[in-house]
Amino acid sequence: MSDRILQVGLIGFGLSGRYFHAPFLSVNPRFRLKKVVERSKNEAQEFDSSIETVRSVDELLADEAIDLVFICTPNDTHFDYAKAALEKGKHVVIEKPFANTEQEARELVELAAQKGLMITAYQNRRWDSDFLTIKQIIDEGTIGRIVEFESRYDRYRPVPVTNTWKEQSGDGGGNLYNLGPHLVDQALALFGKPEAVSAEIKTLRDGSLIDDFFSIRLHYSDKSVQLKSSLMVYDNSLRYTLHGTAGSFIKTGLDVQEETLRKDVLPDTTPWGEEPEDRWGHLSSEDYTGVHKSLPGNYMPYYDNLYDVIVNKSEPAVKPEEVLLTTRVIDLAWQSSRDRTILPV
Repeated sequence: MSDRILQVGLIGFGLSGRYFHAPFLSVNPRFRLKKVVERSKNEAQEFDSSIETVRSVDELLADEAIDLVFICTPNDTHFDYAKAALEKGKHVVIEKPFANTEQEARELVELAAQKGLMITAYQNRRWDSDFLTIKQIIDEGTIGRIVEFESRYDRYRPVPVTNTWKEQSGDGGGNLYNLGPHLVDQALALFGKPEAVSAEIKTLRDGSLIDDFFSIRLHYSDKSVQLKSSLMVYDNSLRYTLHGTAGSFIKTGLDVQEETLRKDVLPDTTPWGEEPEDRWGHLSSEDYTGVHKSLPGNYMPYYDNLYDVIVNKSEPAVKPEEVLLTTRVIDLAWQSSRDRTILPV
């Protein structure tokens, strides 16, 4: 075990920086959150007065003491900021989407490899309570071999929100880039590389400037895998539907960590990430039919892995080849929707 403390910089202190990264970094003794880029506000110092606020990315990257940079900014900036950080010798974590195209993603991964640096995507949803639970069900064969899998991440926002970059047209905007990387990454983590991809991407809301609906099918020879998200689902509680050769599992409700973090509860609180019983899934099989207790969610293992990769040269939990495959699938989804065709991976 090393006693080294990694010095961290955050580029951006919105939802991601404030409520996801800062709390976990602040209670993990192997990290020190040193500097945060905020253009005009001082919210990082309100969170922790020891954090230094800087007004530009260049100022943060010029700090030679910083080992690791998190990029938590609008999607159209991810590539340029990540490339600049790598050029300055920093390890990099990029919020989803990792990049807006596979070509951009590949350039970043290759640059990091040339410089001997770590670069990865923030795929925290692999450590959600619901995902850990379905992964356990699949790995243990609780409902047999999976023949049908559907993952949904829906919201109800019938009126477009005009004061956020997430609802503006342009590079990296829209629902597929916002929620698609989570759904795609989770499916690939469970089932590996598909044979082909087909997709339907639409704008359903009046006055919407972005895609607000997508349905992606990952083609495997032995199972049906569908990933869907819409901003027009009033009853949006359904998350997973799994059918196997020996049973079914239906999961509703979201992991509790985000809502807990938004209440300014730090993740060293015990217990952490435990779902209330009304969010537990329903399992149906010959052996048992009824509620199935969820495993607790916890994003901290993601940060522990970052440390081990940088300091102890361990294998990354979110590997570069997985990041590249996720961006490739999203590229193919766009092309498939435009061309109305099935595309080989």
